[in-house]
Amino acid sequence: MKQYDHKKIEKKWQKFWEKEKLWQAKDKDKKPKFYGLIEFPYPSGEGLHVGHIRSNTAMDIICRKRWMEGFNVLYPIGWDAFGLPTENYAIKTGIHPIKVTKQNTDTFRRQLKELGFSFDWSREINTTDPKYYKWTQWIFLQLYKHGLAYKKKMPINWCPKDKIGLANEEVVDGCCERCGTPVEKREKEQWMLAITKYADRLDKDLDLVDFLEKIKIQQRNWIGKSEGAEIEFGIKNQESKIKVFTTRADTLFGATYLVLAPEHKLLMNNELGIRNYGEVKKYIETAQNKTEIERTAEGKEKTGVKLDGVTAINPANNEEIPIFVADYVLPDYGTGAIMAVPAHDERDFAFAKKYNLLIKEVITGGNVSETAYIGEGKLLNSGKFDGMESKEAAKAITEFVGGKITTKFKLRDWIFSRQHYWGEPIPVVFCEKCGVVTVPEKDLPVKLPMVEKYQPTDTGESPLAAITKWVNVKCPKCGGPAKRETDTMPNWAGSSWYYLRYIDPKNSKEFADRKKLDYWTPVDWYNGGMEHTTLHLLYSRFWHKFLFDLGLVPTSEPYKKRTSHGLILAEGGVKMSKSKGNVINPDDLVKRFGADALRIYEMFMGPFDQAIAWNTDGLVGTRRFLEKVWRIGQKPTTENRQLITLLHQTIKKVTEDIETMRFNTAISALMILTNEMDKLEKVAKEDFEILLRLLAPFAPHITEELWHELGHRDSIHLAIWPKHDVDKIQASSVKIVIQVNGKTRGTLEIGRNLTQTEIEKQAADLPEIAKWLVGKSVKKIIFVPTRLLNFVVA
Repeated sequence: MKQYDHKKIEKKWQKFWEKEKLWQAKDKDKKPKFYGLIEFPYPSGEGLHVGHIRSNTAMDIICRKRWMEGFNVLYPIGWDAFGLPTENYAIKTGIHPIKVTKQNTDTFRRQLKELGFSFDWSREINTTDPKYYKWTQWIFLQLYKHGLAYKKKMPINWCPKDKIGLANEEVVDGCCERCGTPVEKREKEQWMLAITKYADRLDKDLDLVDFLEKIKIQQRNWIGKSEGAEIEFGIKNQESKIKVFTTRADTLFGATYLVLAPEHKLLMNNELGIRNYGEVKKYIETAQNKTEIERTAEGKEKTGVKLDGVTAINPANNEEIPIFVADYVLPDYGTGAIMAVPAHDERDFAFAKKYNLLIKEVITGGNVSETAYIGEGKLLNSGKFDGMESKEAAKAITEFVGGKITTKFKLRDWIFSRQHYWGEPIPVVFCEKCGVVTVPEKDLPVKLPMVEKYQPTDTGESPLAAITKWVNVKCPKCGGPAKRETDTMPNWAGSSWYYLRYIDPKNSKEFADRKKLDYWTPVDWYNGGMEHTTLHLLYSRFWHKFLFDLGLVPTSEPYKKRTSHGLILAEGGVKMSKSKGNVINPDDLVKRFGADALRIYEMFMGPFDQAIAWNTDGLVGTRRFLEKVWRIGQKPTTENRQLITLLHQTIKKVTEDIETMRFNTAISALMILTNEMDKLEKVAKEDFEILLRLLAPFAPHITEELWHELGHRDSIHLAIWPKHDVDKIQASSVKIVIQVNGKTRGTLEIGRNLTQTEIEKQAADLPEIAKWLVGKSVKKIIFVPTRLLNFVVA
């Protein structure tokens, strides 16, 4: 028997698919289109790891199934190569980022091709290619022209190790998400994108898309839409007022103190005449050195300082209440001030207990001496509103105190500057006479210059600032002396629109042809890591909506469907990381077991949406499964079809499981069918061909080889996807258990079309049953169709 030589087979068919350009999508086709997308990878120095393979294989299975279902499929690939990962690797190795990117993308490309993914390589893109980032810069200019890009001096998160400003999203537990170094605060002029102007639409339009519910929740939590009221509190003996935003105006009578953020404007220069201003000022300085994450961390003990000699007036009951400054209140959310209702807010309750403040119950339903009651209910201790339901009271009390019903968002504008070398130059110059001047579109791209020193600087400026020949330019407006912007864009920039460039990657006149965009967008199915279902997803939705508003794309949302996969953990269940040296590189696994065995293991190792620990030994099992398929392919064929029922059950199961991403159970069904075929001396050619077609998206190489051995000339991946026959899913006969007085006494194989009376007669005639019925009276018969028949006798 011919041996299964995976090395020879896989190389052979990879060359064939490339030569035949099998996976190239057509920009015009009568077939229905399907655009399947994965997150394009950072081409890191270590090469591809098994985590990449999980997402790539899943979408490859879906796309290959779509090809077989008659779709015109676009499954593209490219490189998200700007940003810190590449720059850090370059700094570590001393190899220039340009060379690093070339080396790494070459490695990734080879590895991806060796795994047999059905990518359309003719559309390959790279965010570091000037032909690509020309259009990233062009989109930035449109954002600027429409008032959505602006510069602002502000405190930023600064990583002292990477020497870079970080967005709030890039700080995890007070540390840089890249290197783990504790983050500091620094004042810095930063480019900002006004994503907040799209906050409401970003929230509402989640109702229009088929995203996993947990993804929608992540998006909504980050946007943080809150319906509430703005209410003003007066300050005793002063004209100044403190405006607060609250989602619980129904509890206003229970507000027993106010809290201001350390950055609140009323705390500057002691305009309020605070008696202990020295203590307050010291607290403010300490707070401003903390990151936002540190200030708002759950479980962190709340600290604050009371403003001596200053009190606020509760507008609901005219009671005087104290005012505190506390770092857990942030300046950018709401109004930078909160009304504290300790009886009905857990955070306020803890603060009130610590500082011995009044806790006043105004909503029935809890025991506020022990803990805050945060639910709704009827009002009490609220004057004329007593007895009113919370929701009704919230509006009535807001009107009573002259407040305003409003909506607030937790979302902040996007910090878009990075003081690093390896990123897209921001196409702006600064002229002494004209101020900020954008680079004319005809002069794009502003190319990133080749530099010898690309390490971050201690001054906080980009290394580009030292290249005077590049920095000093003529103002495009007046022709006078000007300087280029030396900050670069964040690594999120190129990934915010890459799915659009895949549609028309070689277009030099526009980022993509409108007719092609009309045909291909939106993306039909986007799968990626759960870690990118908040920020990257939010940023790309924002850019897409902006382009939609300009009439440049045909849809308001970029992705119809968004799913995610669980992490692959290292052996032992710990997270894979380069520092721990436990990252699994696929090269040795492909050589030893074959790409098909690796692909199947990645899909079979556990539920796709859950984190699963890697176990190389598991590849032994998937390799044996493929060897069994190979062995069946060497058997003589027959016209006698013995597995019709199981075959159609498997077609139904695999078809449905691919669509719901239950890949592990789909493979399990294929293994069961394979085991049954392996037991037969001869296999019906038609049945084996169905097995191969079902297996093809999972194991493309071995199935292509066996398909051609059966005499087919065309690729199996263009064969028609099997459809199950409902009538054939149920077997023509079934075994049922026969009991007497609840005890099993035998089994009976019956036809599915028999009546209960006929089944009772056949059962009673069985010798092993008849002996228990002789001389007895049948009092009752219990019948469970297709399962059991129980004679109750006395």
